[in-house]
Amino acid sequence: MNKTGNTKSNKEDLVGKLLIAMPSMGDPRFGKSVVYICAHTTDGAMGLIINKPTPDLKFKDLLEQLSIPSQAGGGIDDGRPIFFGGPVETARGFVLHTSDYKIEEMTLAVTRGFCMTATRDILADMAKGQGPDQAILALGYAGWGPGQLEAELQQNGWLVAEGARDLVFSEDNSGKWTAALQTLGIDPSLLSLEGGRA
Repeated sequence: MNKTGNTKSNKEDLVGKLLIAMPSMGDPRFGKSVVYICAHTTDGAMGLIINKPTPDLKFKDLLEQLSIPSQAGGGIDDGRPIFFGGPVETARGFVLHTSDYKIEEMTLAVTRGFCMTATRDILADMAKGQGPDQAILALGYAGWGPGQLEAELQQNGWLVAEGARDLVFSEDNSGKWTAALQTLGIDPSLLSLEGGRA
């Protein structure tokens, strides 16, 4: 039994793991996606896409929209990207971050070293330079119902890798998919060729 009281099946617990979309992924929203899994129980799974920054939205824009003052010269990166976290609840914000920052009863401890917070407070603290050491800000999330993710894994829609901090928070977003595959010893060019055969 896990901390929330949900019993696990004997299937692998994917919390803290990365899902790497295979070239054969049918849903274009997930093409070449790397998803960090934040929750996985018998009720389903939830994760955030960590390698797809939105082209037109930055942290400073989000602060303006929410009327959160930014501390000028406070060493914060107002230009950091906002990510497309997934196709579910795309107007809702999530912050995947290092465990040096927590809000009592609001922050979910995902695994050792990783937490997730979905409140306005973390954005205000980040704007003051008092937020977590490293963070990914995302709008929306990727969600799966009971057994859905397991079925996609059986159909070879995803590969599973360890959620290493240096990869998750890397600023090389366009290179995360390749880097994640390489942690498994897979050459992405060979995988692409195999995925393209009919």
